Amino acid sequence: MLTRGRGDCRYSGNIGAESVKVKEEGLTVAEKGLFDAESAEVGLTGRPVRELPEPAPLESHGPATILAMCNQKGGVGKTTSTINLGAALAEFGRKVLLVDLDPQGALSAGLGIPHEELDLTVYNLIIDGGTDVRDAILNTSTPGLDLVPANIDLSAAEIQLVNEVGREQALGRALRPVMRDYDFIILDCQPSLGLLTVNALTVAQDVIIPMECEYFSLRGLALLTDTVHKVRDRLNFNLEVMGILVTMFDRRTLHAREVMERLIEVFGDTVFDTVITRTVRFPETSVAGEPITSWAPNTPAAEQYRNLAREVIERSQR
Repeated sequence: MLTRGRGDCRYSGNIGAESVKVKEEGLTVAEKGLFDAESAEVGLTGRPVRELPEPAPLESHGPATILAMCNQKGGVGKTTSTINLGAALAEFGRKVLLVDLDPQGALSAGLGIPHEELDLTVYNLIIDGGTDVRDAILNTSTPGLDLVPANIDLSAAEIQLVNEVGREQALGRALRPVMRDYDFIILDCQPSLGLLTVNALTVAQDVIIPMECEYFSLRGLALLTDTVHKVRDRLNFNLEVMGILVTMFDRRTLHAREVMERLIEVFGDTVFDTVITRTVRFPETSVAGEPITSWAPNTPAAEQYRNLAREVIERSQR
């Protein structure tokens, strides 16, 4: 047990048995502490644990539910969540297309695609109206999961689109031919609220907002939700926020718990029941170039993304 004196912090107790048990489960002691709440009556959000329904198999595919994974703050888990949510949806028999809208190409790299050398990317689809999206789609190592890649060329797209007529609909026009071929199309937005992100919000039906469980991410939510409301009022009347996804959560820290409490207080049921906890597994999957659902399929992190997929299917009624 942890005891605090004046100016000191000491641990007293025997962790030997716990260490052996955790080692047998394939987790470190630190990782074990992140997942203890899953067996309690309340989840990591502080709400009662809810049994998520198992998705029913589909008889046919399409039309697609288009999701924008969006947050103007970088490093909150947008790309990681796009990859692993897409892979988990594919595990449940959904046909999924991921679209990389970040010139850094992290989504493409995270799926093992050598994007720097590609001649046909999402940039060509947005700028050249004559390019067929089917020619740009690449298969990934995960069955049912396809990708439209991006590279540094995309950084020029916003400048080139500025004077175009219907510039906010460029991405929607490019994706229209395959909207009936997939069950989900997930758009991985860049960490900004520029024209490419507005394009994603204009074509999307729902927004998923990944948010690191810390104070500055909480402050940035106000600006993002304001942008979503403006796009809904002016460009896409059907746009809704499907949910806020808390990522990199560490329940051992008071700060994380306080931010979570405030988030639930303000946004209520908009916050997903699924919480993505902090783990060393995610950087490993980036190097491996595959989703955590196949790289480490039996880990709590993989199961968390499967639970997120169940919630997304439930909320989208797909």
